[in-house]
Amino acid sequence: MTDHVLHNSMASIEDADVIRRKQARRQVIGAVVRYGILTAVGLLMLYPLIWLIGASFKTNAEMFANPGFWPNSPTLDGYIKGWQTSTAYTFGHFFLNTAYIIVPKVIGTAISCTAVAYGFARFDFPGKKILFGSLIATLLLPNVVTRIPQYLLFRDMGWLDSFLPLWVPSALAGDAFFVFMLVQFLRAIPRDMEEAARVDGANSWQVLIFIVVPMLAPALISVCLFQFMWSMNDFLGPLIYISSVDKFPVSLALKLSIDTTEAFEWNRILAMSVVTIMPALIVFFISQKYFIEGISSGGVKG
Repeated sequence: MTDHVLHNSMASIEDADVIRRKQARRQVIGAVVRYGILTAVGLLMLYPLIWLIGASFKTNAEMFANPGFWPNSPTLDGYIKGWQTSTAYTFGHFFLNTAYIIVPKVIGTAISCTAVAYGFARFDFPGKKILFGSLIATLLLPNVVTRIPQYLLFRDMGWLDSFLPLWVPSALAGDAFFVFMLVQFLRAIPRDMEEAARVDGANSWQVLIFIVVPMLAPALISVCLFQFMWSMNDFLGPLIYISSVDKFPVSLALKLSIDTTEAFEWNRILAMSVVTIMPALIVFFISQKYFIEGISSGGVKG
């Protein structure tokens, strides 16, 4: 009897072990299939970027003869000649102009949107719901609707052919999306520390600067990163307001390279395109952790 029970117990253990091995095998196969599909889709999405980088090292003739991304005879001619441009300025000058636009715009956005979002999230005042509703309503307006009124306004103020039309709206919390994003993030932050600071005698600005801003760091990094990438890729704004070549950012400089001659060399344009997208890629990967944290936290309603 004892041997029979022992035999049944061993058989049960073996059956359980077989089931575990089958489950583990299924999990491994499932993981391989999932990661295989993700890898294939990722390579498919990244192929244009990979081809762009490879084509920038080709000659203009090879670019149309060889559809692959790997150059037969790699050359830096596109980077060397592309950096010189066909104007009196090098591409470094246009990068400097881009920095003149982006840095004040990012700083102004971070400061103004934080202050406005803090006011909406923490204070009650007459007309708050109407103002916040108007703010949300502007998110539904296409930018093209406001282009002509803004252009006429900046023309009458004498700001055309300067960086002011690109700076000032951001410095006055003109980007409603960022205000809304920070308001949502603030609603998920408890008020205990703020109330304790007020008990200790801190005023609203001190609470904002020393208590709220450190807790808003992930969301602020996301805001700055969004603004950086959008400003870096902005083509229509500088095209409308800036007319002098010496003030062009890199987005207009790339188009300038195409318009200068009828038989332009694509390897120069692709090489400068690679150089242009590198800052955005580097900044994104450096701040990726905070960017994801800020986006995920901003979607939580407290």
